[in-house]
Amino acid sequence: MKILIAEDDNNIRRGLVDVLSQEGYDIIEAANGKIALELYQKTQPDFVILDIMMPELDGYSVCKAIRKQDDLIPIVFLSAKDEEIDRVVGLELGADDYINKPFGIHELRARVKTIARRCLHNKPAINMSESFAFGDLTIYPNELKAERTGQTIELSLREVKIIECLAKNKNQVVTRDMLFDYAWGYDHMPNSRTLDQHISKLRKLIEVDPLNPVLIRTVHGAGYRY
Repeated sequence: MKILIAEDDNNIRRGLVDVLSQEGYDIIEAANGKIALELYQKTQPDFVILDIMMPELDGYSVCKAIRKQDDLIPIVFLSAKDEEIDRVVGLELGADDYINKPFGIHELRARVKTIARRCLHNKPAINMSESFAFGDLTIYPNELKAERTGQTIELSLREVKIIECLAKNKNQVVTRDMLFDYAWGYDHMPNSRTLDQHISKLRKLIEVDPLNPVLIRTVHGAGYRY
């Protein structure tokens, strides 16, 4: 899933890129509104995060231009402006949400995940299956969640991709390279620590006993197996 982030503050933009990339999203960066609009035309992102106060073209103008072409793509404003009138203007222009700076990482992840669910639900062409079994769990990729006997487990996009890769290769060894290619993309530089951290976090979410996993087993020196 592609997210276009338009933010002129380099530190904030890089922070957003780092956090959302870890969640499994493909990020397109823009340092001003003009570049953002050009990249929107070229890359066709699934949703857009816009700073309001940007050089060349402000976020409001970018939002209006996008809405002339697409009524459905989710647009989130990101701004230090905290006046009610600013929120009203943004929402009236067609924004779906409004995140104030400074913002917490957990809040950002939650807001983006909510929008991602809507994108996945409205765009089945993203190639996510309806639902499938994973041990005693039912995985709902389009909703970024799993269920076990009525209990809901929230998942990130990357966690869903890891589970999908393992499920498609049931009882077979899935190498680290296979997982990186499927869940991160072919152009990602593999890092064993990154993968181990994601597997560890995923086990804490879906295993009944994370210290004695039965769904995602380690195959030493080779990879993992479902």
